[in-house]
Amino acid sequence: MLVVTTNDLPGYRVVKHLGMARGLTVRSRSIVGNIGAAIQIVFGGNITLYTKLAEQARSEAFDHLVAHAEEMGANAILAMRYDANEIAAAVTEVLAYGTAVVVEEVR
Repeated sequence: MLVVTTNDLPGYRVVKHLGMARGLTVRSRSIVGNIGAAIQIVFGGNITLYTKLAEQARSEAFDHLVAHAEEMGANAILAMRYDANEIAAAVTEVLAYGTAVVVEEVR
């Protein structure tokens, strides 16, 4: 699966638009994780527990996006983006989305 953040894919021609593909995950940190992060906040700097959580959430949303696009019959995703929103205290949704397409290499 080719995934790009651009609206086109140099060297390839879009032969079919399949529509929006998306991958969604909702994540939270455990109480123990929140306590650990609170301790890191006191000392400042990178809050590694939250960084790891954010990276895991983005990775999971991306994997869901690719799976959805494959189910649609796509071999590429154009204009891929992430969006994140806090649903409740310490609960975040991460959405990965883009346009599922079928592309062929230009010869």
